Amino acid sequence: MPLTSFDHVNIRTRNLDRMVAWYGDVLGLMPGPRPDFPFGGAWLYLGDRAHIHLVDVPDQRDAVLDNTLEHFAFRATGMAQMRARLDARGIAYTIDPVPTLPVVQINFRDPDGNHIHLDYHSDEYSG
Repeated sequence: MPLTSFDHVNIRTRNLDRMVAWYGDVLGLMPGPRPDFPFGGAWLYLGDRAHIHLVDVPDQRDAVLDNTLEHFAFRATGMAQMRARLDARGIAYTIDPVPTLPVVQINFRDPDGNHIHLDYHSDEYSG
């Protein structure tokens, strides 16, 4: 399930601890150093890069509802292992070949409902 490319996305959440745990368990992203901002949050790392920046907004009831981000994506390998991981955790997903490209996506949502897809080479998908 090694993720291979992405810079970062900034996500506001009312569920900081749950989101940190979920991204660690499902995608293998681990909390690491973060600047001393005047608000809570966590940076989640793949290797030496922080790819997910979580911002804690515990008092904003509409923090996620007014979000305009439709999705973010990672390139990955190990599609069968990721499907098994999602199945074992009861996480709903779809598998969607991309027309005219040698790409197959696994689409799913994090605990706050943010849409994520992982892009695999079509050689990894047996249909």
